[in-house]
Amino acid sequence: MIIRKRLAAGACALLAALALGVTPANAADGPSKNSPKVELVLDVSGSMSATDIDGQSRMTAAKEAFNEVIDSVPTGVRLGIRTLGANYAGEDKTLGCRDSQQLYRVGNVDKADAKASVANLKPTGWTPIGLALRGADQDLGTDGGTRRIVLITDGEDSCGLPDPCDVARELAAKGTHLTIDTLGLASDDKTREQLSCIAEATGGTYTTVRHRKELSGRIKQLVKRADTPVETPKPVSGTEECRTAPEIGAGIWTDRETFSQHRVYKVKVKPGQELRFAASVAADRAVDRDYGVLVRAMGENGQELVRGSDAGSGRTDVLASGLRYPVAEDEDHKEPRTVCVEVSNSFSAPASVKRDPGLPVELAVDVVKGPDDPSDLAAFGLGRGWVLLLVLGLTGLLAGLLFGWLARWRIAVWREN
Repeated sequence: MIIRKRLAAGACALLAALALGVTPANAADGPSKNSPKVELVLDVSGSMSATDIDGQSRMTAAKEAFNEVIDSVPTGVRLGIRTLGANYAGEDKTLGCRDSQQLYRVGNVDKADAKASVANLKPTGWTPIGLALRGADQDLGTDGGTRRIVLITDGEDSCGLPDPCDVARELAAKGTHLTIDTLGLASDDKTREQLSCIAEATGGTYTTVRHRKELSGRIKQLVKRADTPVETPKPVSGTEECRTAPEIGAGIWTDRETFSQHRVYKVKVKPGQELRFAASVAADRAVDRDYGVLVRAMGENGQELVRGSDAGSGRTDVLASGLRYPVAEDEDHKEPRTVCVEVSNSFSAPASVKRDPGLPVELAVDVVKGPDDPSDLAAFGLGRGWVLLLVLGLTGLLAGLLFGWLARWRIAVWREN
């Protein structure tokens, strides 16, 4: 009897411990597996010793900004820190261009440990930005959650290979939804051009920073932005013909297409619904002056239903176009209609510009209730062209008959008089 009572008491104590101890401990574990991840990549090269930020060295301003950022990291964000050029101070370029390491592992932030990790950093070596970006991509992993890299540097890459812009395009092409934001502590043209190229390749932003408060404020803003719920684009790979095109539904999709390429996708639209489709193509590298984007909706037989297009001349970051196509209700045909949408671009570039990976393409697809009276031009086939041609032809015929009758009437009156 005594043993049974002790076992019962032990079981109760264990349950109480689980209820009072284990549950709070798990709740305090911090961000979940699918929470957003951010890695701060800090340039610790020799040029960071320059004293041109509010009378401080660039390195001192960066460390103070990092301390403020660490204090304000949202509880739902996993943060990490990586450095480049922090360890090797020699002249051997081969060794200097391998100098990048993870300083603080991506995860729940221990403020004291995170601050201690950057406290003793001193301007040291080279600037292997491309290598550091690849390392940061690996640090962030692919276990869920949005992924963001914030690069803080005072100059362009000093290693050459791998080229940072090529690395950014390579990471974007992997389809892991990585965004790279860049902050420049120097505003020379070469640095600005390279950092802008890196950011544009992944849909990120570039900012020139001249004061410490601007630096800390911008990094805080980017870290908080990672915690803002957004719809993550789903990767898709379009084909060149409707027969083999992938089927996509409502949502945001991402793809790549090379210069002047055509990509086709299928969307199911039920009678009484309207397809709304928009496509944007980002010019993430140098392109020629004249360009355009064309979006066409077609039937499975290749017949064009409706189109939308946009064009420009000069420098642009993104060019977009879209269309709407309602499917009228039909008592005899209630099955969904397959609409093939073709996205093509007329971007071109000098021979020196790399073609791979292709230009980033983002698709926004929605299928909504169609209008009660589907009077859109597409519903009646005006987008196909032949109906418009018929209307113009009939108008011309009637105008010609009227003109001929008037001419004969005038001649008859003239003869009588």
